[in-house]
Amino acid sequence: MAITLQESLRAAFYAPFYAALARGAYTAEGVEIRFVSSPSPAQAARTLLDGSADVCWGGPMRVMATYQSDPDCDLVCFGEVVTRDPFLLIGSAPRPGFRPADLLEAKLGSVSEVPTPWLCLQEDLRRAGADPARVVRVADRSMADNAAALRRGELDVVQVFEPYATMLLAEGAGHLWYAAASRGATSYTTFYARRPVLTEKRDELRRMVRAIYRTQRWLAGASGSEIAATVAFYFPDVPQAILATAYDRYKSLGIWGRDPILPRDGYDRLRAGLVSGGLVDPGTPFETAVDNTLAEDVLAQFPA
Repeated sequence: MAITLQESLRAAFYAPFYAALARGAYTAEGVEIRFVSSPSPAQAARTLLDGSADVCWGGPMRVMATYQSDPDCDLVCFGEVVTRDPFLLIGSAPRPGFRPADLLEAKLGSVSEVPTPWLCLQEDLRRAGADPARVVRVADRSMADNAAALRRGELDVVQVFEPYATMLLAEGAGHLWYAAASRGATSYTTFYARRPVLTEKRDELRRMVRAIYRTQRWLAGASGSEIAATVAFYFPDVPQAILATAYDRYKSLGIWGRDPILPRDGYDRLRAGLVSGGLVDPGTPFETAVDNTLAEDVLAQFPA
């Protein structure tokens, strides 16, 4: 029986998931995948609870947010893929030696499509001793709209993921101020499902984790051009040269994990931002929200 695997939104930093599909990694492991897209990022977790999908990939943020509204839910993360924050700050003028407190002197266009990027960035500000409430922030525009506003000189800096960053840099319309991945581990994207699904379909899900681990190993040795060519089908409107440069940047920043273990320090750093930003309180304990046993089984079979 097929596993219904759902993406929460289309994003270039999800390249390992698209590469696994494109390279036939799941088929090679003997598991049939039915790939679907969520109606919206905010509804992704709910489709698991109503049985429309078996597994979703997305942020542990969604799992914690669901526990916040429904403490009796049974969602669990079981295979991390994006282990660092993939968002970047692109400014209209160079800012060498950027510090988070510099945002207090700039007009920022922050991400509106999903909450995690700003929640993590505001935690960076707090840890640098700056008050996030003092940032002059446009918070209700899309990344595409913010990129256009940066080009017009209406914003000083925008928070975007790839390929927006590479496009702005290639045009000479922007300058890299800050890569959020530089803060270190911040668990950003994982497989997640209901706990009963982990029990009932454990063999199939173990095969899925094994497929993503094989893909992670392939990515570790692949160039940005190779990755771009592999996942180009999913990004028909992005020139492959732009996508290749974006993937070289993401590789250099180490945003993709080398194995599917979800580390506690990455989870705790994400949770801290969600708590200080007011999304959850006190946040779901690691032991409740994370199950690394499938990943551990796979690593025991195929050591790094």
